[in-house]
Amino acid sequence: MLKKITALIPVFLGMVSMGIAQETEIYTHDQKQYQDALALYNNEQYQAAQSIFAKVKDNTKNLETKANSAYYEANAAVRLNQLGADRLMEDFVANYPTSTKRNSAYVDVAEYYFETGKYPYALKWYNKVEQSALSRKEMDKFNFNYGYSLFSSGKQKEAESYLQKVENSPVYASQAKYYMGYIAYQQDDYDTANQRFDQIKDPDILEEKMDYYQADMNFKLGKFDQAIGLAKKQMAKGDRKEKSELSKIIGESYFNLKEYSNAIPYLEDYQGKKGKWSNTDYYLLGYSYYKQGDYANAVQQFNKIIGGTNSVSQNAYYHLAECYLKLDKKQEALNAFRNASQMDFSQEIQKDAYLNYARLSYEVGNAYEPVPQVITDYLAKYPDSANKEEMQELLVDSYITSKNFAGAMELLEKNKNYASKATYQKVAYYRGIELFMNADYQGAAENLGKSLGSAEGNLFRAKANYWKAEAEYALNNFDTALVDYIQFQQNPSAKTTEEYKELDYNLAYTYFKLKDYSNAISYFNNFTNAGSNDTQKLYDGYLRLGDSYFVTSKYWPAIETYNKALSLTGTEKDYAAYQKAISYGFVDRRDTKIEELRTFVSAYPKSSLKDDALFELANTLISTGQEQQGLQTYQRMITEYKASSLVPQAMMRQGLVHYNANRNEQALKEFKAVVHNFPNTQEAIQAVSTAKLIYVDLGRVDEYGEWVSKLDFVEVTNSELDNATFESADKQNMEGKKDAAIKGYENYIKQFPNGLNAVKANFNLAQLYFAKGEKEQALPNYKFVADKMGSEYAEQALTRVCEIYLGKEDYASALPYLQRLENQADIQQNRTFAQSNLMKGYYEQKDYGKTLAYAEKVLATPIIDNRIKSDAQIMIARSAIATGDEAKAEKAYADVLKIASGSTAAEALYYDAYFKSKAQDYENSNLSVQKLAKDYSGYKEWGGKGLIIMAKNFYALGDAYQATYILDSVISNFSQYAEIVSEAKAELSIIKAKEAQSNSSVRTD
Repeated sequence: MLKKITALIPVFLGMVSMGIAQETEIYTHDQKQYQDALALYNNEQYQAAQSIFAKVKDNTKNLETKANSAYYEANAAVRLNQLGADRLMEDFVANYPTSTKRNSAYVDVAEYYFETGKYPYALKWYNKVEQSALSRKEMDKFNFNYGYSLFSSGKQKEAESYLQKVENSPVYASQAKYYMGYIAYQQDDYDTANQRFDQIKDPDILEEKMDYYQADMNFKLGKFDQAIGLAKKQMAKGDRKEKSELSKIIGESYFNLKEYSNAIPYLEDYQGKKGKWSNTDYYLLGYSYYKQGDYANAVQQFNKIIGGTNSVSQNAYYHLAECYLKLDKKQEALNAFRNASQMDFSQEIQKDAYLNYARLSYEVGNAYEPVPQVITDYLAKYPDSANKEEMQELLVDSYITSKNFAGAMELLEKNKNYASKATYQKVAYYRGIELFMNADYQGAAENLGKSLGSAEGNLFRAKANYWKAEAEYALNNFDTALVDYIQFQQNPSAKTTEEYKELDYNLAYTYFKLKDYSNAISYFNNFTNAGSNDTQKLYDGYLRLGDSYFVTSKYWPAIETYNKALSLTGTEKDYAAYQKAISYGFVDRRDTKIEELRTFVSAYPKSSLKDDALFELANTLISTGQEQQGLQTYQRMITEYKASSLVPQAMMRQGLVHYNANRNEQALKEFKAVVHNFPNTQEAIQAVSTAKLIYVDLGRVDEYGEWVSKLDFVEVTNSELDNATFESADKQNMEGKKDAAIKGYENYIKQFPNGLNAVKANFNLAQLYFAKGEKEQALPNYKFVADKMGSEYAEQALTRVCEIYLGKEDYASALPYLQRLENQADIQQNRTFAQSNLMKGYYEQKDYGKTLAYAEKVLATPIIDNRIKSDAQIMIARSAIATGDEAKAEKAYADVLKIASGSTAAEALYYDAYFKSKAQDYENSNLSVQKLAKDYSGYKEWGGKGLIIMAKNFYALGDAYQATYILDSVISNFSQYAEIVSEAKAELSIIKAKEAQSNSSVRTD
């Protein structure tokens, strides 16, 4: 047959040679171009080859050449990564379905993508390959490449089925087993992985990878010695990219073998995932240092564990707390123990952490929650704890150390077995003192009485007697106060107390108030003869001794005693000088009295007694026949002291002088001025009465009647009814029938709104309402009295009006009354009250200039208690903060801190921490925050603000854990203070963003 076919060939060629001569010429030209393009393609000159293949495809009429050119054109496009290369290949398959290169096209393109590492693209084309058309050799390559592409695309289960097909291939076996082993390794199937790795014979693969993976698998299988050996072998091969991971394997293996000193250098060499460590990484290194006793380095690692919420974190925070304790950093330890106690992964760790958290809360204070609450919660959670008795004792003491004496009393009265009688005695005593300092004298007396009822030790019995006496004295219970002072005096421990130094002075005052002037003189003499370093108190002692002599008509001893007061250096001697001058009048030394009063007026031009001195001087001049000088002195007093309550009396005296001298018209003028300027006063009533006599004498009764008819406070026909109605109400009041008295005064005021007794009725009614706590009802009555200038009750009423408005924090209404009180007050204490509250009122109105001016006035007052002084200093400090003068604020807050208590002290401590932090004195700043938490835990807002400063301090000191934990706790525990929480969140966000750069466990969302 072959021979036949061969014999026919020449004949066939001859027959067609003429017919295809021109076609052969064209074919030869296209074929040459095709061959040239193929050569360029095989030399990887794809751009040039593609261009020629395109021309051949378009020009040739040979279908096979056209198909082959389209194939190579598309292949070149693939290799050139041209846009639309896929479409060209799709077009080739669609346009030449019978081409022998169809399957080769799929294989070639898939292999190209495989070789360039574009495995998803390779899979796309491998999926088109007709596998039955491939040879055995081609099939092995297909299975491996397809399996590896699946592996690299994350489809490990599918990859494994293809790789298994070449596990015995002489070419691909080692690689297939390596990747199948790696798949098992990734699935934590270490036995299968080891089995497949052991079958690998290719030395290059063994050299490249195997030690690392086998080391890691041995580590994960708990074969730590083998892991260390294999990892060190792999590490010895040079500076490989797995060096960091190998260090981790070796370090953690030593850690698990408890060879912590060997673990440390390898754990330190670990570079982390993408340059970041995790919380677990920091824990491993920190714990290794901890086990070596290197607590400082342990802290440096543990405190990088931020926001942990697993068993590793709980363990880390517990050990971190232990390290802090070893380094005597108790505040830091408290935070870490608290954190560990809030996790329940390990019940044992939680319980012990809670115990230590409670102990440290008691010891250093707690800004997150009240210390008693911490200990109470511990006792509730662990009622059968072996530490129960210790915790109960700490609970009682915690109330005492945190100065929560009210809580302590409540606890002890419900749980008598929590403390001894002696402890109860102390707690009741401290609660009494606390109430006393807050001016709750009734509550103070009651609690001090409870202390005395449970008295075990003489010392606290003595102190309780003394302060109960003080409370009773403040309540005007002078008889009871005297009994307590005497019991204090008789207690053998009294002489060892600071209070004993004040006993003679206080007993003297108590007898003075009881009008037992004989005993008052005796004790004031004891006090003044003993001398005192407190010049002002000694001066006051001489004054009261002089007053005791004065009131018992012993004027020469009074004068001598007032002279002793005047001989002291100090301020406010005007009272002694005034009383001395008055005393001369009672021993018939009126010339000396006049001389002393004139000296007084000259020496004390700003004295609140100057109007009194002028009035007495005028009276004495008149009584010695020096009428003209007397009248001039009255007029001087009236002109200079228009707001004085003595003005109506002085005007009345002027009128009487004129009346007695038969200068009736001048007398009437003065009397009418009194009535016009000071209606509703006793002087006005007396003026009307005396004027009546003059009009009668002058025979001008009709004129008198016309004048009187225009006076609304004088009801001639109803005067008896006026007095009777008032006296009825007043009698009920004096008999203690308060409700009946209120009804009576209200009835009087309704009937006689401008009656003869209107001022006194309004004042008494206001006092009754005020005593019942009905201050709003008292206000209009006090205002009525305050607005009646010249009344003896005006100053007291004015003070009450101010007090009521201030109680409502209504500074706008209070300010004008406070200004009047400052200008009109005769009593220095009331003037100081006005100035200190004007200071606060102007601060509320943001008038910082006037605030500072009044603060300086208050501080210039010679005798003020520390509470008022600290108020003035705090106003200076706050005004300085508001105006940006931080240097002035810092000094003012430092002054406040020396004497302040309560919320003012808490505020001052916060700013103490603030300024120290600003000066980068972070550790001392933290100590101030700790003191704030321990001593002033009741002032939570300042505590929260202080914690934010503490967090910033810790971060500046390199302790990210403390900083973030504190801020997280502020966010959780201070939700009622939106501004504080907002600041904490902002600060926490900044810190976490920084820490996330090196710690992969830190979440910033």
